[in-house]
Amino acid sequence: MPRPILATVHTEALRQNLQALQVAAGDARLWAVVKANAYGHGIERVFEGLRAADGFALLDLHEAQRLRALDWRGPILLLEGIFEARDLELCSRLGLWHVIHCNEQIDMLAAHKTQLPQRVFLKMNSGMNRLGFKPERFRAAWTRLNALPQVDEISLMTHFSDADGPAGVAAQFQAFEAATHDLPGERTLSNSAALLRHAEALAERSDWVRPGIAVYGSAADFPQHSAGHWGLQPAMTLSSKLIAVQQLETGDSVGYGATFTADRAMRIGVVACGYADGYPRHSGTGAPVLVDGVRTRLLGRVSMDMLTVDLSPVPSAGIGSEVTLWGTSASGAVLPIDEVAAAAGTVSYELMCAVAARVPFAA
Repeated sequence: MPRPILATVHTEALRQNLQALQVAAGDARLWAVVKANAYGHGIERVFEGLRAADGFALLDLHEAQRLRALDWRGPILLLEGIFEARDLELCSRLGLWHVIHCNEQIDMLAAHKTQLPQRVFLKMNSGMNRLGFKPERFRAAWTRLNALPQVDEISLMTHFSDADGPAGVAAQFQAFEAATHDLPGERTLSNSAALLRHAEALAERSDWVRPGIAVYGSAADFPQHSAGHWGLQPAMTLSSKLIAVQQLETGDSVGYGATFTADRAMRIGVVACGYADGYPRHSGTGAPVLVDGVRTRLLGRVSMDMLTVDLSPVPSAGIGSEVTLWGTSASGAVLPIDEVAAAAGTVSYELMCAVAARVPFAA
């Protein structure tokens, strides 16, 4: 039989998350962000759950081709725009909308020979300092684009760096408004955190919202709020089984480096999951896990193919018992991926994207 580890994508959870986000978005249309192969879930596996979105946003031209192959005929937005001039041919052929964030992209567009003008999203760097034109250079970029016959419609966008924290969105939104208040075109501003935390403040300037992590059932502002607080459900479950049970005596240690030593007699379970499956190696004793739906903890270091868990809260557990690394157990108990990520000193985005190729998926 195959090794028992499995990643399961929950179509109904995706559907319900999307509905919750659409309610939060009000009158704005919604991009479902499916970059990084739908945050590790798989574009083909999430499509049915997200097909009620108004559009899909991603980075990679190949991923855009995969969406079109699924018979998606709605908008697709390239969030980083084109990387070289020949990408514009594929944008024309597939009907892709794309971000313009630098003068070099405008140069490529100006040199592009086409009969089909393109829909572009001009990006402002309002404080994130990754992509986009600074506010004082934004209008000049808009003027250049507006003069090009290769351009159909110009939409305006920015990206908030602190929507999940105390700084909020006010300063960046003010910078955006000051530079764009009299410019025509639709606006897209809100990521997951801005949509859930600041929707009211941004409502009048939100033609499109573009949630990412929230679509997949994670809270962008964890630990301030849980996914459940926002009405979100886990879209992925990583599960396995116990493949061995050991009895420890006082003073026995567990795993490489003997980082956990038993202070009493106890049973531990060995789980078929390790860092080669994408579970974070830098996690350790105390990280949450469910065994037969009961919450317990990881013990010692994570190995390449195995990790060990405390069976004290689950005395009936044995070889073959279900282990939920994150997500929803067979009994319906939920282990939020945000809690697992926090125990490993990282974020849910990384765990979702890091599930290894050797882990089979089900949907």
